[in-house]
Amino acid sequence: MASYDRGMTMVHWQWCHLSDLSPRRLYALMAVRVEVFVVEQNCPYQDLDGLDLEARHLIGWSGDKIAAYLRLLGPNTRFTEPSLGRVLTTQSFRGTGIGKELMEVALREVDARHSTASFRISAQSHLQRFYGTFGFVTDSDEYLEDGIPHIEMLRPPRDAL
Repeated sequence: MASYDRGMTMVHWQWCHLSDLSPRRLYALMAVRVEVFVVEQNCPYQDLDGLDLEARHLIGWSGDKIAAYLRLLGPNTRFTEPSLGRVLTTQSFRGTGIGKELMEVALREVDARHSTASFRISAQSHLQRFYGTFGFVTDSDEYLEDGIPHIEMLRPPRDAL
């Protein structure tokens, strides 16, 4: 677990599988995902999609509160390539740069584990520029996923950057 001092707020980054989390922390994670992906985005679709048990999860903890989160899926899970998904920052941490930090921590892990693989993300269309700053390029036409405009983006292998 790595820690980063954000001025007044310390964020601890934890890579884990769901089985590594205590019931309380697992509940906190599921509650945050529902809060962001179902309630805030007014998206009444099932968040649990059967992929979480095999995924590695990156959680940014500020005390006992979740500041940011994403999951890392291996190749041939959702896409042929390894992929990142369920990327979020909680409302009270938005605008602090925590989303950028989340991606930097995640991509260091991605590059260490999959240095010769391209990486895919199904990104909400309005975040195309944000993901572009991390080397992702648009790789599809826009489509609707759970009623929200998305695009697929691909990041070349670290060795090709």
